[in-house]
Amino acid sequence: MEIDEEKHIIELKSAFDSYSKITKESWQQIQSIIHFQLVEKGATLLREGQTAKYIHYICKGVFRTFFTDNQGNIYNKNIFLEGDFPASKVSLLKNTPSYFSIEALEDSVVININFSEYRRLIEENSDLKNFYIAYIEKNWIIEKEQNEISMVMENATARYLKLLHKRPNIEKRVPQHHIASHLGITPTQLSRIRRDLKK
Repeated sequence: MEIDEEKHIIELKSAFDSYSKITKESWQQIQSIIHFQLVEKGATLLREGQTAKYIHYICKGVFRTFFTDNQGNIYNKNIFLEGDFPASKVSLLKNTPSYFSIEALEDSVVININFSEYRRLIEENSDLKNFYIAYIEKNWIIEKEQNEISMVMENATARYLKLLHKRPNIEKRVPQHHIASHLGITPTQLSRIRRDLKK
């Protein structure tokens, strides 16, 4: 798989700007702390127990974050597609081992952003700090709370329809058992929901 670095750099800059405009000078500094990575289907960006070093930006591909309980059961925490920034946030912030893994579900291209260097840059550049705050507020606080409420207050069908609205092509790219695990249901339950919705 070839990497169109120029195209993906433009996409990354656009993703930053969608939260808070970044100056040319700050963007040059960001470009100095990133590198591209090809990730084969089934490979991991981060394994449970490793300490995270990067925030990842998905240029192309699909990833899932998952963890395993003491009985060996696997649970999908989240699913990420192009334009998303998967990372083990607690591991990054506390410099401790991650409690989940990040696995590619397709051959993928990511941009890795060195987190410790990024934290240094946000102390020196208010525009980067503004992006960081805006991103955390939307994705680490607001969306997280909404997802937690949804898991408790909404039934599986409502959660499934909400996922399809947010990720219209997800069923073509992510195996059904991963979608079911992400929704907190079994593949059989998901099949039943899909069948009922087609009636």
